[in-house]
Amino acid sequence: MTPQDAIQAYHDLLTDELAAETQARFDEEHRRRGLYFGDRPLCSVLRPRFFSPEQYRWISRRVTVLMRAFERAHQAAVANTHFRSQFRLLDWEEELVQHDPGYRASSPTARLDAFFTPETSTLRFTEYNAETPAAPAYMDVLSEVFLALPIMGEFARSHVVQPIPARQGVLHALVQAFQQWAGRRELPRIGILDWKEVPTYSEFVFFRDYFQSHGLECTIADPREVEYRDGRLMAGDFHITLIYKRVLIDELVLREGMDSPVVRAVRDGAVCMVNPFRCKILYKKASLAVLGDERNADLFTAEEQEAVEAHIPWTRVVEERRTSFHGESIDLVPWIAQNREQLVLKPNDDYGGRGIVLGWLVDDEEWNKALRTALDTPYVAQERIVLPSEPYPSFVDGRLEILDRMLDTAPFVSHGTQVDGCLTRLATDPLLNVTAGGGSSVATFLVEKR
Repeated sequence: MTPQDAIQAYHDLLTDELAAETQARFDEEHRRRGLYFGDRPLCSVLRPRFFSPEQYRWISRRVTVLMRAFERAHQAAVANTHFRSQFRLLDWEEELVQHDPGYRASSPTARLDAFFTPETSTLRFTEYNAETPAAPAYMDVLSEVFLALPIMGEFARSHVVQPIPARQGVLHALVQAFQQWAGRRELPRIGILDWKEVPTYSEFVFFRDYFQSHGLECTIADPREVEYRDGRLMAGDFHITLIYKRVLIDELVLREGMDSPVVRAVRDGAVCMVNPFRCKILYKKASLAVLGDERNADLFTAEEQEAVEAHIPWTRVVEERRTSFHGESIDLVPWIAQNREQLVLKPNDDYGGRGIVLGWLVDDEEWNKALRTALDTPYVAQERIVLPSEPYPSFVDGRLEILDRMLDTAPFVSHGTQVDGCLTRLATDPLLNVTAGGGSSVATFLVEKR
């Protein structure tokens, strides 16, 4: 049995009546649990994503190899200022990455954003979220909801479905980083830090409740409201010993300054922060360019080079230079100007799809304007990839609809080494980004025939 067979079997069960009953239960569970991204329901379709166990294991193994390559690049960047210049850090970022976080992993909790085409076993990673990877708790709670839906009760009579939990990977990564930082085996007092108005706030509540259910003290705090006094970072009367940092470093520094209580407490060694300031190195989209650049080939093993070639689309920082494109020597900027149909331009440091220009959706004038911007502000050019799609059912205006939607595959990574769960996002727009205002997230399951 393939996941495609399971998809067809699932859809065959979905009558209009069963879809209506399932949608009503789904809506109620969203309301009851607070499963929202801002004011939008997290999921808008009636089927989870299906992987076979073999597919998930293969993806996990390939991620492990790539993570070794990212770690080599990070270590080289920390040790060598000249090498680090390839990542295009800003001056204040250069200052902050000098801070040793006190634990080994460069990003204890992370997420790789990719596209997986099962028919050809093609896996292409387009971004590495090494700073504030969202959605592990969302996916776990959404999986619980899916398992209890009426359609899943029918489907489970013929198929075994298994959720892929992600929260425990975050918990273990946080505790391990804290204990390495503290030099002793004790549990941290966790402060989940981000602005209280962000659309992902409901996920912080899921994480707080999860941490507390496992005996960890935890609070949610806005960086504007914490205090650093008497050598302690305080949220009211709660002493934070570990920051689970969901606020972006850029936003924290630009809004609150380098002298903010959070920045001072971390730099003074009064609190452990995950992910650390040094995560900015790999969070830059230039990190994918560093891995694939012929100038850096000697840094990686043969296995790592093979994985980079197979799984990371050709990516280069936009600058005046000669480089190679799949073995062909090119003059980079003129070549980018002439090949917009096969390229994407991305800001080196942004999120939510902001600033991204898809070359095949604009004309030459707009592309050249974007290229001029890319030469003034750090950008990368990345090779266009084929976006996979799958049929997904939804209940719209009183009837069942099954439509093809583009989808990504975004494995969560713990300790900088292992896959723990996976985010799947669906969309009809090529950006596939929920933050940008489109699409849906959906739970991911392993499936087998009974």
